Amino acid sequence: MPSIHAASQAPNQFVDVAGRRLAYRVLGDGIPMVLCLRFRGVMDDWDPAFLDGLAEQGFRVHLFDYSGLGHSSGQPTYDPASLARDTLDLIGALELDKVVLCGWSIGGVAAQLVHLQAPQLLSHLVLIGTTPPGRLVKTAEPLFYELAARENDFEDFVHLFFEPASDASRDAAARSAARIAERTEGRCTPVPHAWAAALLGEGPRNPAFPLDIALDALKRTTIPILHIGGDHDIIFPVENWYALNRSLPTLTLLTYPSAGHGPQLQHPEASARHIAAFVKG
Repeated sequence: MPSIHAASQAPNQFVDVAGRRLAYRVLGDGIPMVLCLRFRGVMDDWDPAFLDGLAEQGFRVHLFDYSGLGHSSGQPTYDPASLARDTLDLIGALELDKVVLCGWSIGGVAAQLVHLQAPQLLSHLVLIGTTPPGRLVKTAEPLFYELAARENDFEDFVHLFFEPASDASRDAAARSAARIAERTEGRCTPVPHAWAAALLGEGPRNPAFPLDIALDALKRTTIPILHIGGDHDIIFPVENWYALNRSLPTLTLLTYPSAGHGPQLQHPEASARHIAAFVKG
């Protein structure tokens, strides 16, 4: 892979929708894909190697900042319904059709709401390190609520998104952090950690995504669904997807060993290849 990734140089673009301006970037050419961000994430928090890998696999990749965050204007919120509205508005404004919708963490919750509201817009649903709707067999670890509420250093990055007990995962974290830091021009304003912390709540909730009609939609869908997870996700444990394995007719599960909440950070090229094989297969 080149030392400087194309994704690190993708220009910021803007589209006006419903009284706000959404910032987005595009790279690659081919099958349209839209990426929905994690909690406290901005466009710069996607690993450039993952984005470049998707482009190399034949996707036209669209990433964006939610309203009021990063480079986007509007009222900031982590209400999943609002995040889904941002996603739908971007798809409509860019006149995209039959997209591969990919959501990471809370972005995966937003993506599931888009699936509930407008399944006709989607060809495939790709979920990364997120939660299904409904009651959980395993909740988040309290450590997440501590780390997500403060300004983070590299050690926090490891504990949030990787497997700190694994030397290989720690090495992958260092490489990913270096790639994410590559961009020097047009970087997004970070999400204020104190503001985000006020929205977190005091600890794990069960369910984390209390919407039965969203679960019913997953049970009835004909749209192929892929979930990519790590075997030790402190935020949205992958065990909750395996508990639904026989209930969701189109669900494929991919779980990386010795990995955490950011499996596509630890395995960027492999994750891109798996997604491409899932979509094209």
